[in-house]
Amino acid sequence: MEWSRTEVEATVADYFHMLVMELSGQAYNKAAHRRLLLPKLNGRSEAAVERKHQNISAILLEDRCPWILGYKPLGNYQELLREVVENRLASDSRLDNAALVACSVPAVAPLLVNYSGIVVDPPRLSTVAREPSTEAYEAKALPKTDYLAREARNASLGSAGEAFALEFEHFRLWTIGEKGLADKVEHVSKTKGDGLGYDILSFETDGRERFIEVKTTSFGKETPFYISRGEVTFAKDHAEQFRLYRLFDFRREPRLFELPGPVDRHCFVSPINYICQFS
Repeated sequence: MEWSRTEVEATVADYFHMLVMELSGQAYNKAAHRRLLLPKLNGRSEAAVERKHQNISAILLEDRCPWILGYKPLGNYQELLREVVENRLASDSRLDNAALVACSVPAVAPLLVNYSGIVVDPPRLSTVAREPSTEAYEAKALPKTDYLAREARNASLGSAGEAFALEFEHFRLWTIGEKGLADKVEHVSKTKGDGLGYDILSFETDGRERFIEVKTTSFGKETPFYISRGEVTFAKDHAEQFRLYRLFDFRREPRLFELPGPVDRHCFVSPINYICQFS
């Protein structure tokens, strides 16, 4: 049975309340929120509410807005839900303020003794969604505020992510017994300047060079990222040596996944604004 407008609006309001708290660094309890929400719904199960929350995350992801990390984006949602979410996005000043702060607040690289648990598998490229055409990119209306673009311009976050990836490379080579190579790892975006097409010079176990570009977000694993035309070209020209390290959930529990070779092998790359998406 389709969700009514009353049910959808109550669920979206509850989700946005939790999202503002999360972006503001305030603790909240998802189960307690669900218990308070269920009496406002028409006999919905907790599992149904969970899926609706995941649908909201998917819409926020499409609109380049942060979402609740515990609710992984799930597509195939009700059109009424998109309407209510986007109306709320356009009018909710609390969310706007919290998201802007979350995107721009300075960051520092966390100090870890053991980096062995931070590498995860990358998101799978959607087999359902097809790569949009150039015309589709041009026709799609941009969101009122592209929070992901704002976060991408956060120089402090970018520098912290590069410093973290640098330490990870030292750890990776050191733990496999390549101490000499570990000592040669270089933060080239600092020593030689930005614009080379990569940030860190590292090495494979046989001494071959590894060119690492680092992209960092405080948000979830599936968060799209921006890339420059020069970085795309460099990745294609150095396909055997290039690695993109995507750091995510950086402020809370930093993890990374690796995209080797040309970037468009792993995600859809917009020819208009060079944003990389997995679905």
